[in-house]
Amino acid sequence: MRAGQLPAAGARGPDWASVDIAVPRPARHLPGVSMAGFRQRAPVPMDIAMVAHPSVTLLFDLSDGDGLVYDARGRQERGSAVVGLLPGELRAGGRVGACLQIRLQPAVAAAVLGVSTELSGTVVPLADVWGPDAGRAEDRLRAVESWDARFAIAGELLRGRADSRPPVDPEVAHSWRRTLADRGRVRVDGLAGEVGWSRKRLSARFRSQLGITPKRAARLVRFDHAAHLLAAGHPAARVAVESGYVDQSHLHREVRDFAGLTPAGVASAPWLAIDDVAWPTPARPSSGHRFEGRP
Repeated sequence: MRAGQLPAAGARGPDWASVDIAVPRPARHLPGVSMAGFRQRAPVPMDIAMVAHPSVTLLFDLSDGDGLVYDARGRQERGSAVVGLLPGELRAGGRVGACLQIRLQPAVAAAVLGVSTELSGTVVPLADVWGPDAGRAEDRLRAVESWDARFAIAGELLRGRADSRPPVDPEVAHSWRRTLADRGRVRVDGLAGEVGWSRKRLSARFRSQLGITPKRAARLVRFDHAAHLLAAGHPAARVAVESGYVDQSHLHREVRDFAGLTPAGVASAPWLAIDDVAWPTPARPSSGHRFEGRP
């Protein structure tokens, strides 16, 4: 387990200094999977906005008592949940004692969950996706106290579920990797040419397997890059240029679309304040154009 130094509390955010954050050792890394464990030493009510991210998220609520409460588009739920791509304005809070958050790249989520398309734009209880397995998974995670043990159990659960489902098309997986590597600054025509498909076929297969079009995926990845630059304190005008937006107004429109906030609001978002601790940046995937397809 690795932990980092937490930032001081922000004026509108929770007191992150009272939250312990754990991440798996590098040796436990699973391709397309990121995990972080959060434990609040003295649970107090929290209410924070979660900023859109290019992943499907599993939230395992390991708290005692009321625990995690989340609100998506006016619908409130409690407990462990699955956050699909582009969930809209999402707030999470409650008296959260402990929580395991797992980010799955869409191709991995398709294999682990089997319902990526149906999850796009939604937040649903984990039990609605995994059925009785959700409760059993929670019980196993609660039965151990160390985050190392919890990460090991979570990895075992994910591998077991992925092994029982067919992977997405290699052409789709390659197109997603390229989109991430180039921070969303890709063209669908170029991606289609790399994998030897038509634009129409790539868009249809991409959407049917990942629940999002390649164009929308590129916009989401580009927004995520811009959001982190804003959170790091860079001015909006500079962020617009570095992220490939036409101008600052274009950046403003995209931020509003994905987060329901202004660039200034994203810059001060409490959740982004801990990203470098909870989600340390792995080696960036290659942006090369080579595509090998199926063996």
